[in-house]
Amino acid sequence: MSGESLLVWLLLGVVAGWLAGLVISGGGFGIIGNIIVGVIGSFLGGWLGSQLGISGAVVGGFSVASVVTAVLGAVVLLFIVSLIRRV
Repeated sequence: MSGESLLVWLLLGVVAGWLAGLVISGGGFGIIGNIIVGVIGSFLGGWLGSQLGISGAVVGGFSVASVVTAVLGAVVLLFIVSLIRRV
């Protein structure tokens, strides 16, 4: 993975994590938390999209489709985490 590619993933993670934080809990999780939630969410969103047969769901680069996929994956991740925290 090149330095530029890593930077794109981190930027995508920050944006996706922050947006997912706004949707789920009303706020972000700080820069490190946003990156972690966003990057894991982008992987989760890409995997879910491929399982559902959505061809545009693969996260590759910084595009609107990538951001939407990553945010949806991060929202799913945060929802699952919130269910686990309640138990």
